[in-house]
Amino acid sequence: MSTPEPSVPEAASSAPKGGLVTATLDLPGWKHIYSGKVRDLYVPADESITERIGQECVLVVASDRISAYDHVLASEIPDKGRILTQLSLWWFEQLGVEHHVLASTVDAGVPAAVEGRAMICTKLDMFPVECIARGYLTGSGLLEYKQSRTVCGIPLPEGLVDGSRLDEAIFTPSAKAEVGEHDENITYDAVVDIVGADIASRLRELTLEIYTKAEGIARGRGIVLADTKVEFGFDAATGVITLGDEVLTPDSSRFWDAATYEPGRAQPSYDKQYVRDWLTSAESGWDKSSDETPPALPADVIARTRSRYVEAYEKLTGRTFA
Repeated sequence: MSTPEPSVPEAASSAPKGGLVTATLDLPGWKHIYSGKVRDLYVPADESITERIGQECVLVVASDRISAYDHVLASEIPDKGRILTQLSLWWFEQLGVEHHVLASTVDAGVPAAVEGRAMICTKLDMFPVECIARGYLTGSGLLEYKQSRTVCGIPLPEGLVDGSRLDEAIFTPSAKAEVGEHDENITYDAVVDIVGADIASRLRELTLEIYTKAEGIARGRGIVLADTKVEFGFDAATGVITLGDEVLTPDSSRFWDAATYEPGRAQPSYDKQYVRDWLTSAESGWDKSSDETPPALPADVIARTRSRYVEAYEKLTGRTFA
């Protein structure tokens, strides 16, 4: 059983671009600046925090919100913020690349009210590109492949099916969209146009390096890492392209159980599959092509989704989530 969420006083609601309205937290010494689909960002309101950390920083707080089909749902998944934060921290330790985490404990300055689901991070200038690596064909990549035998303009061989493992992982970026909008798959040449040739090359290199290392680690723990999305920013203090955001979680990656993996069909995944399946079922009565707000999730869908997140965390890390 997990410990209950600490009681945190709420400040005024915030409405970032895209129309998402969230209740922000009153965290002494920190000022809310932005809310995304599932994370909220705060910067120091007290100069002593910056002095103690020793550089400009941002507090990244993972909520229990969940999104599907470009909607943030009214229902939350208990402990989701903690699970994804702790899994990200574990992966940051495994990867051996420059990342943005400076501190993740109360002793190091994280507010007690958000302990376990928040990280103090280097303030980065984020690149406006979603860096995606695919080692298996599925999802939007499969849809494009069926039409053109390509994914993001990269030619692939004939005869591939849903779940086929690719001979080599490929870099298939997308352009970031505002909250509530679809990310758009783009070609590598488009990335060059956006960030320049040198940075585009480094983003591709880092993305494939991270995927290749993580895919091997996951495979050794009985999990197939089909694809993953990572994000990078420029650290002005060091001049280094740095891994930011979350990394290799069920929200940013497609994990399958290696024991049941079978090309030629859709694979059960360690993510919000239960949520998507229920929303598109007759029971929900919701039309995903409409502008209507999705309905609240049933308790059993919430419980099964939480269980799937916990299972992914425990299988990958070898730790018990508590």
